[in-house]
Amino acid sequence: MTTGFSRVRRGGAYARFDVAEATLLASLAGQVIELLLDGVPDPRVAGSDDDPLDQLVGLDGPVTRPDDPVLKRLLPDGYSDEPGSEDANADFRRYTERGLRDGKVANAETVIASLQVAGADTADDDDPLDVELDAAGVQAWLRCLTDLRLAIGTRLGVDQDDDERWDALPDDDPAKAMHDVYEWLGYVQETLVRSLR
Repeated sequence: MTTGFSRVRRGGAYARFDVAEATLLASLAGQVIELLLDGVPDPRVAGSDDDPLDQLVGLDGPVTRPDDPVLKRLLPDGYSDEPGSEDANADFRRYTERGLRDGKVANAETVIASLQVAGADTADDDDPLDVELDAAGVQAWLRCLTDLRLAIGTRLGVDQDDDERWDALPDDDPAKAMHDVYEWLGYVQETLVRSLR
């Protein structure tokens, strides 16, 4: 079972995970990557009527809000839903969404790579995995853990102060199991935040 993160020198952090936890984390990070990349056109394959200047400076992102509720949380509008904000939100997405997606994918890839370096792919089930992060790794993990919790919380419909709802579910309910994962990710994230103090 994870020890949670503790501080190491130069702004880094260290934690010990068991293989099942590391496998779960890597799987969840991989699922977020797939979700973020699904349906996104490859910028290297441009249509003939695309603006080359926009492509050159990376301003060729999507302009419509995603349909998936998780993507709506991960890639929120820049402005409110008030009437007349559609154009502003479209411009906001056009200029920021591609970079936001790329950053989130990079954070998730960092989590997966950290777990692989610790031996997640080769360790026996009983071997603990020692994950040590530098300062940049800490920031990538914090952002990825936030994204994982947002994704799971949105899919489950988690609300603030709804513990009674989850406690009332039978132990064999899949939603309760995923809520336990959501809570565990919160614990890991909290220990990582504390390691920065």
